[in-house]
Amino acid sequence: MAQRWEGEERRGAAPLARDPPRGGEAAGGEEEPLLRGIFQIGKRSCNVVLSARQLRWSPIQPESRGGDSNMNLPCKEEFVEMKDIFSVKLKRRRFVGQKKGGVLLGITIFVCLKKENKLKDTAINFNNLSEDHCHSWFRCLKEILNGFPNRPKFLKVFVNPNSHKREATHVYHEQVAPLFKLADIKTDVTGSTNVLAHTLHGINHAVTATLHIIMGHIQPVDICTFSSPSKLLRFGFSAMFGFGARTLALAEKHRWMPSNQRRDFAVIKTLASLKPEECELSFLPLKNSLQGSQENVTKVQWHTIQGHFLNVSIMAIPSLCSMAPRGLAPNTRLNNGSMALIVVRNTSRSEFIKHLKRYASVKNQFNFPFVETYAVQEVKIQPRTKIGHDTEENVFLHATSAEGNYPWNIDGDLMEGASEVHVREEGCHYTRFIMQWALFQVEKAFFEETGSR
Repeated sequence: MAQRWEGEERRGAAPLARDPPRGGEAAGGEEEPLLRGIFQIGKRSCNVVLSARQLRWSPIQPESRGGDSNMNLPCKEEFVEMKDIFSVKLKRRRFVGQKKGGVLLGITIFVCLKKENKLKDTAINFNNLSEDHCHSWFRCLKEILNGFPNRPKFLKVFVNPNSHKREATHVYHEQVAPLFKLADIKTDVTGSTNVLAHTLHGINHAVTATLHIIMGHIQPVDICTFSSPSKLLRFGFSAMFGFGARTLALAEKHRWMPSNQRRDFAVIKTLASLKPEECELSFLPLKNSLQGSQENVTKVQWHTIQGHFLNVSIMAIPSLCSMAPRGLAPNTRLNNGSMALIVVRNTSRSEFIKHLKRYASVKNQFNFPFVETYAVQEVKIQPRTKIGHDTEENVFLHATSAEGNYPWNIDGDLMEGASEVHVREEGCHYTRFIMQWALFQVEKAFFEETGSR
């Protein structure tokens, strides 16, 4: 019986789910072999068979003392799915400092294994000293791998160069870049941050995110535009105005602190000086959330609310994180064409802290009289200029400047927004599983590790 190869040190980690069968099947449902050969795998000589979908091998049976093969010994066949292989290389022995050439030892395949939400890479060596034999297998394997759709050949990579002690850059060069090179993917590295990784595949793990990209996995994700009355400001997936933005603004002013200390300091300091923003919110409700006939649905009207708000969140994705395992907006989906508008009106500091603590529990964080939630298509936020903010420790980082700009937390990035910001859901776009580096800043307001720190 054939057994899926699970790795010598990673037993229990199975490759990803299988793709639908492809053509080329022989009579009886078995695939037509493309190549057959003998390789040494570990300490065993094995018969190896390559087809379009699988690479199979089984130990060669030893001969009995009488000269006949011992047919009674169990024959354990192992295999890997071709779709789980992301690279193949010729294996050579080289001297120190030698970059090219060397004695050919065989071929090595690199396999992507999955255990729960985490992906890992591992290598299998197929040893054979024949140049012709190895080159023919190498060419055939490469041809199959190049035929898989969606696997990138070139990537523009975003890394935050200003992260504390430059851990993000270190993780990229130590863990991520070698995998891209192994998969023959050319990269152009620039600087930024992102908030998607944790939400998309449920884990903060640089190698997992990297392998999702290499393997060509794609996920439809809703995206938003952020605009002032005169121009487009940026694209994004989630935003906070008020407490969430002020916390990030204060944290950015103290980047010399270690990340955890900086986060705690910013949250505590902003809570100590908790003040609401007076503003006007206008929003266009989601059509599907309205009741009534199709005629009424098409006549969607803008709704307006005014008042003093401690925090306003606009989320096109659930925004999962360790402090909010169900997400900052748990009722939002990645690709349902809507945004969650979460409005926290002015209340006491103690009640607001209770609201924040609910994110880490199973209790409903929105079950407070001062919290309102809406499913929307568009939102306009227009703060009302105030004078005389407490400027101790620059808590609000000049929240209202002379030009009328206010701090915004968009996907963990600090943005100075105009006096009016228009947020619009732009529909579902196929976005590759975005990489995240192991350093996460304090960029998701009062929570940690929402995708970048």
